[in-house]
Amino acid sequence: MSTMMVILEVALGNLGAALGAGIAVLGAGLGIGNIGVAAMEAIARQPEAAGDIRSNMIVAAALIEGAAFFAIVVCLLILFMA
Repeated sequence: MSTMMVILEVALGNLGAALGAGIAVLGAGLGIGNIGVAAMEAIARQPEAAGDIRSNMIVAAALIEGAAFFAIVVCLLILFMA
């Protein structure tokens, strides 16, 4: 395998890792934004359930954030192990 092919393979791997991390961040941002919108609409409809809705919103946002963090770590491992 020529040197140029090796360089191209590493460069494409780095590009893929960077794109994967970016997509993970965008997906997490959109997911948490949708949770916030739905929670605000639910609180507007039933103000007496605001505490329960807020608690569930925080748990769901934390789960999404954890999945996004895991995806970013995997992408960074791919980036620095190549």
